[in-house]
Amino acid sequence: METAEAWVRARTEDAALGPKSERVAHLLATQPEFTSYATAGAVAERAGVDAATVVRTARALGFTGWPDLRLELRGRYLSSLGAAEVLGQHEAAADPVQRALRADLENLSLAVRTVDVAAVEAVAAAIAAARRTVVLGSGSFSGPAYQLAHSCAFMGLDAQFAVRGGTTLVNTLTQLGPGDCLVAINFWRLPREIRDATAVAGEAGVTTCVLTDLLRSGLTEVAEHVITVPSEGTSHFPSLTAAMAVVHALLAEITRLRGEKARTAIRATEALWRRLDLMCE
Repeated sequence: METAEAWVRARTEDAALGPKSERVAHLLATQPEFTSYATAGAVAERAGVDAATVVRTARALGFTGWPDLRLELRGRYLSSLGAAEVLGQHEAAADPVQRALRADLENLSLAVRTVDVAAVEAVAAAIAAARRTVVLGSGSFSGPAYQLAHSCAFMGLDAQFAVRGGTTLVNTLTQLGPGDCLVAINFWRLPREIRDATAVAGEAGVTTCVLTDLLRSGLTEVAEHVITVPSEGTSHFPSLTAAMAVVHALLAEITRLRGEKARTAIRATEALWRRLDLMCE
């Protein structure tokens, strides 16, 4: 993961920035801890410009506005920290339970404003049309990955969560090709295996999709479709609330796309539940 400063410098190399926007860009690069949490007004004040200049700078760097750029900066800043350092960013706050709940509400609100609906629809269409879908997730990020794969299978799709990595994951990848779909779900730090598996799948003609918290990273560079969501938590781990909400949105759209096929599969699955007496009365 490149530093926030290196990322900002790379983004500004080919951007047409005036003197005031250059001051904003310099602040972004040299003070990522401050700028990744600050309002456009606060950044403007520290850079000695007006808030409109901050917005123009964000757009010149390829973002729709300051909230999108700040979200990217925040993800990059947190990704540069270890778990203990992330905890150090949050542990001084009182009332951690209420703070965590409020933070998740803020993440959802931010997701409503920033998630690319067209990207969500494109990923849902890819899964709905795929011959087979494999979903990748590591550690705690396996939660939304498993939910996506399980609920897709419930609707009759050939979808699986790749539980194991290493040679077992290699065996899974060798079975994928054109007409198949791979969805990688990852936040904060990027495991090399997730990135490389996505790249290998893409080279094999698989439609590759990513759900993550950075618009540009080693993972998004090898993916065909990218959905970004806010993921900042209030302890030493990222929040998956916005990610789960997007997974639910994907499943809702897949259900709509499959129509009667989804309803038929759901009825058949529930009938088998009853036959095997799986559920309590």
